[in-house]
Amino acid sequence: MRDYLLLMRPQEWIKNLVVFAGPLLGYRLFQFPAAWEAAVCFAAFCLVASASYALNDVMDREADAHHPAKRRRPVARGAVSPAAAAGLAMVLVALGIGLTIWLLNPNVTALVSVYFLLILGYSSGLKRRIILDVIIIATGFVLRAWAGAEAVGVVTSEWLIACTFTICLFMGFGKRRCEIAVLGETEQAREHRATLARYTPELLNNLTSVSAAIAVVTFLLYTIEPSYPPPPFPKKHLLYTLPLVVYGVFRFAMLAQSGRFTGPTAIFLKDRAFQAIILLWGIVAAGIVFEDRVREWTGLG
Repeated sequence: MRDYLLLMRPQEWIKNLVVFAGPLLGYRLFQFPAAWEAAVCFAAFCLVASASYALNDVMDREADAHHPAKRRRPVARGAVSPAAAAGLAMVLVALGIGLTIWLLNPNVTALVSVYFLLILGYSSGLKRRIILDVIIIATGFVLRAWAGAEAVGVVTSEWLIACTFTICLFMGFGKRRCEIAVLGETEQAREHRATLARYTPELLNNLTSVSAAIAVVTFLLYTIEPSYPPPPFPKKHLLYTLPLVVYGVFRFAMLAQSGRFTGPTAIFLKDRAFQAIILLWGIVAAGIVFEDRVREWTGLG
């Protein structure tokens, strides 16, 4: 059972927390019906994502065997057979999509299904297309955020979608930079992931820098541009969190080149300074989003 749990990669479920962005910004996350719907959406993405991880491990078992960390995955080391992993994936995706059909609306079912097909296409061959591979990963995060908003009936801001996409694009190129830094030699990188032979450190440094700049700019545009319908909080005050955003982006870029981490998840879970800046930004952003309620609670309103 431990090997099957490892195959599902529950540590990667942290990526699905983006589902709660729309409900939070729409003031719906702390209303019971909406909170329940957002939680179901989160669970559905966790199940479907785990299914895609299992299928990816089946397809990549030979390449993973050459990776210093991924060779310990259950399929790569032979602890779980490819047929058993594929069977588990089918059960997980049926459960995930079934949850949305049973408990949520058809729009969420469509978005979860598109997400699974997109990731399936990525695992089947699109991941070998340089640059397109990272664009697909970033699009997956946008679908998560969009589905979370649809689950609770919140209108999604176009600039929030653009901000989500560009930040995830930046982190996607950062992940490739992490892999290059960890694997070191080009031949070893090629054995693990074919695109890494074409993703040179110089190219990835440039792509990371450009996507980081675009991410910061889209965040600024999200904060200052009017939204229709207007959000239920003073969105323009998020501009004051810019120093925290810039520090977080720059630190992530630095850590991606250090060779100490295998990817964004490892950075999120292991680097204390990065965790601290994320926590601080979250506290400040929450204070802004719920400014009216904070004033009411403190008697300053």
